[in-house]
Amino acid sequence: MAQSGQQSDPLKERATERFEHLADKATDQFRNLADRAEDAAGRVAKHGRDAGERMHEVAGNLKGAVDKSVKEQPMATLAVAAIAGFVLGALWKR
Repeated sequence: MAQSGQQSDPLKERATERFEHLADKATDQFRNLADRAEDAAGRVAKHGRDAGERMHEVAGNLKGAVDKSVKEQPMATLAVAAIAGFVLGALWKR
């Protein structure tokens, strides 16, 4: 009769070692994937902040240009605004 608790099964030990090895590899892969995802999210956030800063700068420049145009040529500015409003209204209706 074989003693069940006394001797270890080599096949069972190999299977356990193999499973642990695969689990370690999977954990490393998930860690690597998480690191790459975090890096990508950081780059996207940075690009978003940069784009926001550029849009803010462009809006400031546009505001300055409109203010200058209103002071120097109010009738031409009014005409351009009316034309832009008409075009946007026509596009909105479609």
